[in-house]
Amino acid sequence: MNIESYIRVTPDFPKPGIIFRDFTPLLANGPAFGALIDQLKARYAENSIDVVVGVEARGFVLASALAYALGAGTVLVRKEGKLPHETHAQEYELEYGSSVLEISKDAFTEGQRILVVDDVLATGGTIGATLKLIQQNFSVSIEELLFLIELDDLSGREKLPDLPIHSVFHY
Repeated sequence: MNIESYIRVTPDFPKPGIIFRDFTPLLANGPAFGALIDQLKARYAENSIDVVVGVEARGFVLASALAYALGAGTVLVRKEGKLPHETHAQEYELEYGSSVLEISKDAFTEGQRILVVDDVLATGGTIGATLKLIQQNFSVSIEELLFLIELDDLSGREKLPDLPIHSVFHY
């Protein structure tokens, strides 16, 4: 099955000159979504992943499905004010301003092996903030960073710490 054929290309969204890679058609097709999760499960089955971390918001979908397939837990990294318990916070810069990500203070136990998942690696800002949030507050082993899509020309990978990175699709 050609999973990539389910990624819809939308030119000039959200603004002129941007080519948006929309994977919601992939999520909507049960066999295609299942094939993606099966492919990722095979990649990580031997890694003994304890927790799959999903980054807001579309990373939640991928992380939850993969965590279920691996028999692992799921932790959410959310925008400020969305988690009801005590949190750690990390501010980061966006193209026009800044934002804050949060994670629950009790998200992990020491020594857990985690996989961090987001939908797209573009400039690296969101995932960079997520990594700071985890690495500065927890003693865990980040096994890999997983992205469905990587936009190679934005060089986000180059701005990240030396961790293994896997992107399913490159554009």
